[in-house]
Amino acid sequence: MEEQLLANQNDYLESGVHIATKVKSPGMKQFIYKVREDGLYLLDLKTIDTRIRTAAEMISRYDPKEIVVTASRIYAIVAAEKFSEAISARFIKGRVTPGVFTNPYREDFSEPKLIVISDSRNEKQAVKEASKVNMPIIALCDTDNSTKFIALYCAPLNRGRKSLAFVYYLLAREVLMKRGAIKSYEEFQFKLDDFEAKIEVQQ
Repeated sequence: MEEQLLANQNDYLESGVHIATKVKSPGMKQFIYKVREDGLYLLDLKTIDTRIRTAAEMISRYDPKEIVVTASRIYAIVAAEKFSEAISARFIKGRVTPGVFTNPYREDFSEPKLIVISDSRNEKQAVKEASKVNMPIIALCDTDNSTKFIALYCAPLNRGRKSLAFVYYLLAREVLMKRGAIKSYEEFQFKLDDFEAKIEVQQ
């Protein structure tokens, strides 16, 4: 029996999670469903769904205090920070400082066991720091992102406001389910809107 998607297919499509870029980096071929007439790659929803499940399973095995989540782009910051809150992980906003995981003489030095990165290209320093100490990296990647040093990469459109919110919402919900912190989706206290960056309307 085929496993159902974590969310309604229409909700996936409305979030734009399947629309990628016109560039394809090595390692991202498996996520691509087809190419649109305008050259944009379209991602396979089932593959994205499976990767979210796998990432949630991996994250759920770690103590929340051992997990760090990073984000530097504005749309990712809102979603990733809410995700961190939901799973009780530490959140680092903006650029990860060199030495934060590798220099024990720094005041802000820490030794997390797992890092979740919102953009492997824009957060190269976080990838670099984590790879130096062989820390497993879970990253949200678009088709043009590098997958070097990444232990597990999901492939939503990691620059879209709605897609980032949707993926982090699903990921948070699945982590709590895997931990046994909630017994059903109805018990998940967060709403999708909580993960989405608000756009200010100019008067």
